[in-house]
Amino acid sequence: MDLYCLIFLGFLLSVSPLSAKNQSQQSNSFSQQHKVQGTVTDGTNPLPGVTIAIKNKKNNAVISDYNGQFSLTCSPNDTLIVSYIGFKTALISIQGRSLVDIVLSYDTTTLQEVRVNAGYYSVKESERTGSIARITSKDIETQPVTNVLATMQGRMVGVSITQTTGVPGGGFDIKIRGQNSLRTDANAPLYIIDGVPFSSEPIGYNQTNTTYPGLSSPLNNINPDNIESIEILKDADATAIYGSRGANGVVLITTKKGKEGKTRFTLTASTGAGKVTKFMDLMNTQQYLAMRKQAFINDGLVNYNPSDYDINGTWDQNRYTNWQKTLIGNTAQINDLQGTITGGSEKTQFLLSGSYRTESTVFIGDFLYKKGGSHFSLNHRSDDSKFRLAFSAGYTLQDNDMPASDFTSVSRILAPNAPALYNQDGTLNWAEGTWENPLGNLFPKVKSKTNDLVANTVLSYELLPGLVLKSSLGYTNLSTTETRTWPSSAFNPAANVPSSRSGIYYNNTKRSSWIAEPQISWDKDLLGGKLGVLLGSTFQSQTTERLYQYAEGFSSNSLIYNLAAATYIKINLNDETQYKYQAFFARLNYNYQQRYILNFTFRRDGSSRFSPENRFSNFGAVGAAWLFSSEEILKNSSWLSFGKIRSSYGITGNDQIGDYQFLNTYTTSGVNYNGVIGLQPSRLYNPNFGWETNKKFEIAAELGFLRDRIFLTAAWYQNRSSNQLTGIPLPGTTGFTTLQANLDATVENKGTELTLRTVNVNTGNFNWTTSLNLTFARNKLLKFPGLESSPYSQKYRIGKPLNIALLYQYKGIDPQTGLHTFEDLNADGRISFPEDQQVVTDLNPKYFGGLQNQLTYKKWKLDFLFQFVSQKNRAVAMENAGMMLNQPSRMIDSWKTPGDNAKYQIYTTGTNDAALNGDYLFSGSTAAFEDTSFIRLKNIALSYDVPLNLKETQCRIMLQGQNLLTFTKYKDGDPEFISYGYLPPLKVISAAVQLTF
Repeated sequence: MDLYCLIFLGFLLSVSPLSAKNQSQQSNSFSQQHKVQGTVTDGTNPLPGVTIAIKNKKNNAVISDYNGQFSLTCSPNDTLIVSYIGFKTALISIQGRSLVDIVLSYDTTTLQEVRVNAGYYSVKESERTGSIARITSKDIETQPVTNVLATMQGRMVGVSITQTTGVPGGGFDIKIRGQNSLRTDANAPLYIIDGVPFSSEPIGYNQTNTTYPGLSSPLNNINPDNIESIEILKDADATAIYGSRGANGVVLITTKKGKEGKTRFTLTASTGAGKVTKFMDLMNTQQYLAMRKQAFINDGLVNYNPSDYDINGTWDQNRYTNWQKTLIGNTAQINDLQGTITGGSEKTQFLLSGSYRTESTVFIGDFLYKKGGSHFSLNHRSDDSKFRLAFSAGYTLQDNDMPASDFTSVSRILAPNAPALYNQDGTLNWAEGTWENPLGNLFPKVKSKTNDLVANTVLSYELLPGLVLKSSLGYTNLSTTETRTWPSSAFNPAANVPSSRSGIYYNNTKRSSWIAEPQISWDKDLLGGKLGVLLGSTFQSQTTERLYQYAEGFSSNSLIYNLAAATYIKINLNDETQYKYQAFFARLNYNYQQRYILNFTFRRDGSSRFSPENRFSNFGAVGAAWLFSSEEILKNSSWLSFGKIRSSYGITGNDQIGDYQFLNTYTTSGVNYNGVIGLQPSRLYNPNFGWETNKKFEIAAELGFLRDRIFLTAAWYQNRSSNQLTGIPLPGTTGFTTLQANLDATVENKGTELTLRTVNVNTGNFNWTTSLNLTFARNKLLKFPGLESSPYSQKYRIGKPLNIALLYQYKGIDPQTGLHTFEDLNADGRISFPEDQQVVTDLNPKYFGGLQNQLTYKKWKLDFLFQFVSQKNRAVAMENAGMMLNQPSRMIDSWKTPGDNAKYQIYTTGTNDAALNGDYLFSGSTAAFEDTSFIRLKNIALSYDVPLNLKETQCRIMLQGQNLLTFTKYKDGDPEFISYGYLPPLKVISAAVQLTF
């Protein structure tokens, strides 16, 4: 997509023709007055904000308005200089013409002049010494998604993102250059929204998040439509200035800002539909009943039991229901409405936007996820441009109404000849108690409401030329209320379960934080180069309140949300924690002749999560870059347009251990003894444990060829995380199972990252750009003293990745017995745990990436992205074949008689202990893990700018798709998951119309 498309909605510039005319009237008088007007385009679309000046004359420049139009007064023989970032500067001879239409050509080399957000400072793309991946609003707006992490999937090198569920409001897992910490909950990156840290710690409760594989994430509160750009800082040079919070990478989110010009209104409305990408191939009724009958034969059973309803004639043996289509095969309806107002003068700009989104589910029943919010931005500078103010605030509300359980698992195991869901009168069919109607799960519900505010103010004043004093002030406030009900109506009415058995779980969580960061920066030309100095400090406080409750004993289910109506109320947790953080940071940057660049960063952190003896620690990094293409020998090269080698080394830290972990703490026992609730010790005092440290090294090369029409980046990194914060086991006689401490273990992540961007075609009407990112990553546990005798002895292995599975080595089916067989590693004549479960399987991706193509032709734009991952994961675990549970259709190839060369084990009704044990061992063997690699058409977007006769109104229609095609060898549904048994990502198609006026 051409760069105009990158600038169009991101800037929404609007400068009136009248303003341009006034500027021209103020220019110097010419010997002969000649008025010229025209339109600047990229060959297809008008370009706003283009500078048109007269060669060799000062104070005469004008700027094209929102429609690309301009007007100026000059001499008939003058030459116009037309310049615009992202395009080649054009020299246009007037030659006495009054109408001059100008077409600018796209210039890829100017991409190196784009300034990248690096957190406390910005830097030109060509001059950065650190590793920073970036996407912009142009990448985001082509995707019909609602979670900020979804916008980055397949688009950022070194960033692995996995969607954990397709249920609205669900989460994602993100790893930036691998897993650094032994604790899975300590690998989250730091999120910064407009300079304000945004906590990604879960806000859910395991009893109120049963629909999802993990706890609720506050990241769902971030509206992708409000984002201008996302930068991910990866190496030490980029992250060390964030100190202890940057060990796992930093995600910088910059929201949209108002732009100078006439007030513009943009309205975008879209509607879409979502479906499950792929169902499992399960047995039909005939295959299922054949399996069941064979299981009875295998077990030597002649008669069917009264409870074998599927096969003894109680249920219709000619009935077939595809339970996947019935329970999770509906169409999710997605509707989204966005509105934006932006404009302002040269000194003050504003932006106000609002959004509302609804999304239903593919589950049977009526469930709805609602999300709305607003965003406001105000920027102002004084007449002398010394004082500047920037204010931004975003407020988001979520209202989620979901079933209390995911229907995916039950849809895969129900017998295909199970009874109908409803009776003829519309009531639930319980088939005289012969089955548990899955629609009973429609009555238990999970409901949540979340409100989130993020606000930031930046004040700056230029004391002297190059010396700027700045202060950034931020505030966040989040509150969530979650409930999970379990009413008596979920049970068979014949069981006469009273409403006094109905129960509800409550979660009330509140989190607020503030941050203040005074800073001073100084830029100075020195010794033939440019010196930049930044000094600052951070003061941050975060408070979290949690209240988890359970209540039961209601006189009526209609009162289940009223705790006052319950006869029994239990408080499972009620706490308040406070996290305080203080730091001092510095940056020193020297750029000599735009060829040799040195960048030093330092930070001294203090965290309330450690004892006074270890509260403060120092972190820092050094980065260097050599722009060798600026050397005289290569400066005028016809084939090499850009060349840079950069490297960095530094130390970052990690304090993601939770609050008060070093203290000797007590909790309430919850036990009433003589009218008194007692206290019990919950943690031992340990003043010695401190920061995890992550030593990072990187070397990279960036090469541009043929005026950057071909641009290649190759980087190699090595990160080593040590002094691991974890629980060290204690003898049970102490009364405690673990002691929080630093473990002398070291985890290494290293890999190679490659990006390639090519401008395949660049003409007036047609442009085609391709971008490829590819990551090869390896994770390894280098050191773990005493691993063999620790509780982690069956979880980790020295020299192997952290994310592994220890498995039995599967050998196949014994043709004589029909049972699974496994390798007896210790040769003791039996398969035993843990001695024989020692085969290591790596569950980390071998490589991953994305291939994106952007094409424009006149008013048409096409953008599509293929995401690819090479990995292994667990096959969907099904219960023992032959029992009253459906199975994958491939299980028909099972052993029946001695001598059979079958792929799957003998069926059993549950009486064959050897077969049951075989299935149990099979689930923990190498045969239970499969290749889940995939190539997916992650996103495709087609848009058309409708030609209108209205002067200042533009209309764009868009068609977007997500997860449309998936190519994989995986047989059990969609290959993208972390925990099986949950709804996979959905295939989404949406249509939208956008009006700008």
